[in-house]
This record gives sequence, C-alpha cells and structure tokens, in this order.
Amino acid sequence: MAKELSQLRNIGIMAHIDAGKTTCTERILYFAGRTHKIGEVHHGTAIMDYLVEEQERGITITSAATTFEWAGHTMTLIDTPGHVDFTIEVERSLRVLDGAVAVFCAVGGVEAQSETVWHQADRYGVPRLCLINKMDRLGADFEKVVGELAARLGAEPLLLQIPMGEGETFVGQIDLIARKAYVYNASDVGAERVEIDVPDEYHDELELHRHDLIEKAAEYDDELLDKFLHDEPISDQEIMRAVRTATIAGKLHPVLCGSALKHMGMRLLLDAVTQYLPSPLDVPPVSGYADLDSDTHVERACDPNESFSALVFKITSDRHGDLNFARIYSGTIKAGTRVFNSTQRTKENVARIWEMHAKQRIKREEASAGDIVALVGLRKSLTGDTLCDMRKHIVLQRLEFPEPVITMAIEPRSNADKQKLVEALAMLRREDPSFQFRYDDQTGQSTISGMGELHLEIIKHKLTRDIGVDVRVGTPSVAYKETVTTTAEAEGRFIRQTGGRGQYGVVEIRIEPFESADSEHRLVFENAIHGGAISKDYVPAVAEGVEAAAATGPLTGCFPMVNIKVTLLDGKEHSEDSSEIAFHQAGVLAFNEAVAKARPVLLEPIMRVQVNTPEEYFGAVSGDLTRRRGEIRESEHRGRFQVLTATVPLGEMFGYATELRSLSQGRATYSMEPDSYAPVPPAVGETILKNF
Repeated sequence: MAKELSQLRNIGIMAHIDAGKTTCTERILYFAGRTHKIGEVHHGTAIMDYLVEEQERGITITSAATTFEWAGHTMTLIDTPGHVDFTIEVERSLRVLDGAVAVFCAVGGVEAQSETVWHQADRYGVPRLCLINKMDRLGADFEKVVGELAARLGAEPLLLQIPMGEGETFVGQIDLIARKAYVYNASDVGAERVEIDVPDEYHDELELHRHDLIEKAAEYDDELLDKFLHDEPISDQEIMRAVRTATIAGKLHPVLCGSALKHMGMRLLLDAVTQYLPSPLDVPPVSGYADLDSDTHVERACDPNESFSALVFKITSDRHGDLNFARIYSGTIKAGTRVFNSTQRTKENVARIWEMHAKQRIKREEASAGDIVALVGLRKSLTGDTLCDMRKHIVLQRLEFPEPVITMAIEPRSNADKQKLVEALAMLRREDPSFQFRYDDQTGQSTISGMGELHLEIIKHKLTRDIGVDVRVGTPSVAYKETVTTTAEAEGRFIRQTGGRGQYGVVEIRIEPFESADSEHRLVFENAIHGGAISKDYVPAVAEGVEAAAATGPLTGCFPMVNIKVTLLDGKEHSEDSSEIAFHQAGVLAFNEAVAKARPVLLEPIMRVQVNTPEEYFGAVSGDLTRRRGEIRESEHRGRFQVLTATVPLGEMFGYATELRSLSQGRATYSMEPDSYAPVPPAVGETILKNF
C-alpha cells in the first residue's frame, strides 16, 4: 500500500479567469485516456464544466473532481473556478490538495485573481508548478510572465522548459534538464509529439538557463551542491531529485510552457506532476486537536491502518441525498459503516462511497488514506467538518470563508412557495458557505448575500431553474458594515421586579476601535473585572449579549458591527434576582449606549479592480475610475495595452461592465476582487443612510 500511496497525486488546477484551466484539464483527461473526445469550453462541451450555467457562460462556477491514471500514477484532479465570485471553491479545494498547477496566460501574465489564488495556496502550504499557457497567442511573452511571477507573487520561478518561438512562431519546448526539444504535428492539432535535437540557435540559451537551474536546485541538495561546486558530472536524475525536494518544500516553483488549446505541452505537464509534485506521503501528517474544547495537538499519518480521519470540504445537494466530498487523511472507511463527526459531536452513517468524474459516479466499496471521494448518507455534516474514528477523535483545522460583499432582497411570487424558498436557501447555504441569507422579523423581508453580482445571479437561476421556486429579487446593493471611531464607556442596567423573583443585572463596559489579526473575530471581548463584582458564571452571558447587539449596527439596523474591542469593567448582581438572562440583556443595553457615544461610522467594501485597455482609451478609462471614487494604484504597459490597477468602492462599480464597453468600443476587459473595508466619506454616507 505504501507503494501505491507514493504513486498517488492529489492536485488542483488554479488561475485567473480565462487563463485556460478547464482547457488544460480537458486535454489532460484526453491524453490520459479518461475521455475519448475533447470537450471545448467555447463550445459548451467541457466535461468538467457540466452545469448548465457553466456551459452557457463558458466559465467554471463549481470545482469538479476526476481521477485518472498516468505513467503508473493515480491522479485525482480538481478543476477550480477563476472568477472571484466563486473563490470559495478554490479555497476549499486547496485545503485538501497536496499540490497544484498554477496556469498563467502568456499574454495577460499575472492578473488580479492569479494573485488571490496564489496567496490562498501560500496559506495552505500547497507546492505548485507553473504553466505559462497560450504561448501561441499574439503578444505572448514568456520572459515577462516569468518576471511577474517573482515580482508580483513573490514566487521563486525555476525554468524547466524554454519556448521555441512565441505567438505565431511558437512550435514547441526545450527541456532544460534532458536537453531535448519537442515539436508538434500541426496537421494533427498537436496530438503527435515529436522529439528532435535542440536547434543550433537555442544552444547558448539552453546552456545558460540549465546552469541557472542547477545552481538554484543545488541550494536544496548537498550532494548536488558539492558536485556543482567541484564541476563534477551531474546526472539528470540528480537534478530532478533536487528540484522535487525544493518544490515539495515550497522553496522553488518549476515553470513550464505550452498551449492547451493546441495540445502542446500537456503530456510534459503530466510528467512534471508525477516527477515534482508530492504524494500524500511527502506532506507532513495532518494535525488537529483531540476535541473541540481541547488544546491537545494530535496527528494522523497518511496510513490506511491508522485511525480514520477525513475532512468534508464540499457538499452538493442531489435528489438521492447530499454528496459530501471528503479528503481522507488516515485510515480506511467502508460503505455502510458509522463514523463520528467531531465538529458537530454527532454520529453519522456512510451509506455509499463514490469516486467522481465530474458529474459521473463510480461506486467504491471502501476508501483509504490519500483518497478524495464523495460520501452519501451524512445528515448533519457541514463544509469544514471533521469525520473520524468513533473511539479516537480528532478535530482538523476548519476552512476560512470569505465575507459577502453584496446583498439583495428576495421573495417568493406566491405564498405557497414561502416554505419552499426557506428550505431551498438553507440547502444552497449548506452547499456554498460564502452565500448567506437573512430573514428580518420586523420587516418580514428576506435578503441574500454573496461575493458579487454574478454569484447572486447564479443563486437566483438555481432557485428558479433547478429547484423550481419562482422568486422576485430586488436590485443588488452593497453589504456594508459598521464600526466605532473612538473609545466610550457605558452602564447597562436590566432590573425588573414584577412580584416574586425579579431580574437583576448591571454591567459597565468600555468599547474602542480594534482590529484583530484573526479575521474571524470581528469583535473581541475581554473580562477586566477583578475582585468578583459579578460571578464568573454571568460573564459569558454578558459576552453573548454584546455579540447579539453587535449583529446589527445602529446606523442601518441590518449590517454587523466589526473591528471593536469590548472590555467588561464592572458590574453588580443580586443574590436572588440575578440570572444569565438579566446579564445578557444588560450587556445588550450597555453596548448600545456605548456605541451611541463612540461615533459609529459606516464601512464600505473596497474592490481591487484591474482594467486591461488599449492605450487610446487609457484617459477615458482612468478618468471614469477616478469619477467612481477610485484610486489608481499602478499602471503598466503590456504590448499595445495599458493595465490599470485601482481600488474602488463596490457601491460605485454597479453597471461598470456596460460603461467600460462603451468607453473602449468593447475592447477593454476588467476583473475585480475584494480588497478591504474603509469608512464611507460623510457626504456619501448621508446619502446611503437615507435609504435605511
């Protein structure tokens, strides 16, 4: 079994939108014999883009998994979206993968979402290969993109290949380690790869880059370094061993080149995955805690004979029962067995196990360490939950979910669909943790929140087309937040006497602006009471009251308060009338009064916008961004195009796609991703608050 694990690769394909991820995946599946016909994104026939929305729009919306064989290795591959609205799909995929292929457009280079997915991979310590794709396109510039990898991503690019030609002259690659050149039979659209001697005009370039490759790799292999310094003969295997060591350690990022659309370099990419990306045995044992409330660290080695542990990283609803996608880190599980969900502290039954190929399923009787499979039968498990052995518990690190930035009202067209809508929204929330919905008891209005206009549009289409709930939706609006700008203190008194036992709780708190390093903790609560002014048993109730009050800020009455520290300074209790309810309410009253004194302000989401425009429209485009309260951060030439990077409030970006087409005669493109939250200017804030 150890030998099988060493030949297993769990990898993902990640990139900016339109860099060619899905096209790469379709070629990989074809060359690996997993499919017998190549699907095309632009024709809506891609195997991995199986949702109707994906086929209509030509983009990936949900991550899709498949398993195939290559050169004696078993590979599980996850194709992820490139659109920022679906960044949760990248996040949860990278959490469970051992390695990744980062795809970059040879013309566009490192783009906005490229940076986002790269830093997501950094956060989870995922080793990466880089593929510079679309080398056949006009304007392709291999060296420029390699430079951007280092300058913009902080990567350590290590060239394993150099291209022969660029744009229309691109004919193939030169392998720097093997000193071989590969060209492709154009009449057969690259299906046939031909190995040739390196053309004379590339000899000097080959030797120069090969020397740099060995010099960089030698830093991570003492034996290779010794031979390099003493100018001794070095074998290809020794170079590859050093490159593999450095890649798995995340120190170097091997770079390849090709054209997925024309099938050029896809086999070489697969070879590189087997040679340089890690197997489950090459990554450290997974670590977690012995229990939800425990500080005791425990580890699970990737061994089928270890105690069972797995992480649920994705849920897809199905008419036959939810599919719970899980990465198994240790042990073995069989269909029909019972496991323990240590996150929810509940028992679950695994009725069936599926190996997935996009939407197709292959039945498995069991799955073991290193496998990524779909489990059926789990009833209470959510994304990020840990499944483990009934007798030997472990709680693995949970996933981080991005905060929604856009909101819109939603309601069913008929009263008969009210309950159906609630159930449908709950199901969609279970599938997609970056989606949220809220029902306001006072107004009776429901709102849905997500990562962007496209995200909510897809949600609406799922409700109407897939689930059959006819809904009306409002105009998208910004998901604001609120905070305080100064320090204030206040007392909260909840005293009720109605005959018999009453309610008595008095607390004094201080609130102040505070930004936690942990983005999950939007509000920090600290107990500074000394001497037992109130019982320790009541402190959690005060904290809960403060949290409840902070859920809706005073300015809008519907958006949360963030970046606040609350300190419990003092309090009073009654020997008979005090209760947790009384101190909960006292906490609410104290917080509301303190916030009113602390000059609350509205925070708006700021987006990082990147616009690629022909030079002749640069002035119009930059002027329009400035008019939208945008701040130009960077501008650079890329051939005949100018690339603008700016930060712009999300509230100013509605309808931007149409305006940009008008300004540039349809020739400019843009991408947008969340950057930060910032206070709304007073004049703008007054206008916004009139709507609340």
